[in-house]
Amino acid sequence: MKLNRFALVYTGLAAIAIAATTFVALTPVAMADSTDYSAIKEMRDGDMRKLIFHSEPRDISQKAFVTGDGGEATLQDYKGKVVLLNFWATWCAPCRHEMPMLSELQTQLGGTDFDVVTLATGRNLVPAMEKFFDEIDVSNLPLHRDPKQMIARDMTVLGLPATVLLDREGREIARLHGDADWSSENARAIVAAVINATATQ
Repeated sequence: MKLNRFALVYTGLAAIAIAATTFVALTPVAMADSTDYSAIKEMRDGDMRKLIFHSEPRDISQKAFVTGDGGEATLQDYKGKVVLLNFWATWCAPCRHEMPMLSELQTQLGGTDFDVVTLATGRNLVPAMEKFFDEIDVSNLPLHRDPKQMIARDMTVLGLPATVLLDREGREIARLHGDADWSSENARAIVAAVINATATQ
């Protein structure tokens, strides 16, 4: 009888130890999923007031797009980086105004932790895209294409330009409709704050 009681006590303690270990192992994951962007929201000024942070991260399209060299890639290939994803088109006048500012942001912050990713959605011929970039003197952004608008549809892009901010997990955390001055000091500060907020996760 005493042996049985000892076995029960031992089993109970073992179960508690396993549960505690499981809790410790899961805690960093839970923390990583709960980044608080409230302080960053308060930083928004000027054009950046149009950048709307979501209450919860949103899933993004997993469909492939055509890369600048004619290959295929997905947005999941950028996991590990904060990404500013810009949907645009060669016929879009606000896109022409905005693109040099996105290029400047890439020059200032682009690297191992951050990238501006441009995705031409709809019927955009490569020569027209190249001419577009040449005319506005942009050479550091990708000529990726979403020719059938599959990614734009998946992500409910209803007008151009549209810019989506992705966290390091490849989830949408904020969106801005229309063009904006992404080369402004405020835009750089906001993007840098998101990079830093997710760096320790």
